[in-house]
Amino acid sequence: MPLLTLYRLATIAATPLAGAVLHWRASEGKEDPARLDERLGIASRERPEGRLVWLHGASLGETVSLLPLIDRFIQRGAEVLVTSGTVSSARLLQARLPAGSFHQYMPLDAPKFVDRFLDYWRPDIAIFAESELWPNMVAAVRSRGVALVLANARISRKSAERWSSAPGLARGVFGSIDLCLAQDSENAARFLALGAPCVRIAGNLKFDVPPPPVDPARLAEFNGAIGNRPVWAAVSTHAGEEEIVLDVHAELVKQTPSLLTVIVPRRRERGAEIATLAEAKGLAVGLRTRDGEPRREMGVYVADTIGELGLVFRSAGVVFMGKSLIPGGGQNPIEPAKLGCAILYGPHIDNFNEVYGELAAAKAAARVADGAALTRAAQYLLSDPSRMRRMGRAGAEAVEKLGGASRGIMTAVEPFLAQIAVTGR
Repeated sequence: MPLLTLYRLATIAATPLAGAVLHWRASEGKEDPARLDERLGIASRERPEGRLVWLHGASLGETVSLLPLIDRFIQRGAEVLVTSGTVSSARLLQARLPAGSFHQYMPLDAPKFVDRFLDYWRPDIAIFAESELWPNMVAAVRSRGVALVLANARISRKSAERWSSAPGLARGVFGSIDLCLAQDSENAARFLALGAPCVRIAGNLKFDVPPPPVDPARLAEFNGAIGNRPVWAAVSTHAGEEEIVLDVHAELVKQTPSLLTVIVPRRRERGAEIATLAEAKGLAVGLRTRDGEPRREMGVYVADTIGELGLVFRSAGVVFMGKSLIPGGGQNPIEPAKLGCAILYGPHIDNFNEVYGELAAAKAAARVADGAALTRAAQYLLSDPSRMRRMGRAGAEAVEKLGGASRGIMTAVEPFLAQIAVTGR
């Protein structure tokens, strides 16, 4: 029996368990308890009249990358439905979606929920970010004759290898994509190998994303609390990295006693855990959700809130991007580069090799092998603010030159939009 059929039958069999699973996930903070019905394909608002463009991103990073496209589709006169699967992405979109667009949670990938979702929303075109493809949803979109576009498409080597181990399933899913707009040639080759019939290189949408916004009053309050202290930040860190960062801080304050180290964990709910780790090392630590603004006695400050990266990037001259000192693929450095931060990163950046390569070539980012190297690099930059600022300016200029993917993607999907206009679909 084909794997696609087996998958479909398995998800049908598991459908009665969906409610219990969602309530358990909500108790763990992984679902929004007030919006669980959306995960079952039940809409929480009316469908707008006219053309509806559906954009989907798995989580925070993918949904943020869609923001430039959302603006362009609204300018074309379409309403935009944006879906995602995480609480953090929903909260961020609530603050950043423009008028003419709205958010719903992506339904679980079971035929009952998928059909309910598509029957209600009736999208005219579906555009998914990166490689977020669910077999039942892909099949249902295809069966309704809705064009399916993969934008800003990328897939890691490991993920591609996993799909390749099930070639029939891969062909069924990737072969259903009408147009795959890859970030670069390496990703384009992987999608072609997996069976995508039409692949083009369109660049990285994340270069077009505007810098994260900030409330001016909140920024003034934050910077007022910091005063003239030197600040560096470790952002999107994962378990295993915070301990390294805390040890780096302990070394840096030997030469810079007034230093403030800001840690922004990828999962904000880990804030208290990191604060406990810092206290165990004898460090004076503040937790934003608990203690408010940073105080003079705090050497380490854990920013465990959502939607405040714009504040951190505007206050720190040096930023270390996490998920890179441990195997994990790295985190996207474009936002801090746009805001003029000097960027440091570890060796494990497989998911963003091209971006870091461009920044390194522009002398806007530097790789560090371990905690000792991170200490040396951070001290080198913090001790010379003019050098730090030159590095930050180089990064801002580099990412500005690399923009334009949103224009290319809109040009590529134009034939599908024209077809909608002709057929009324």
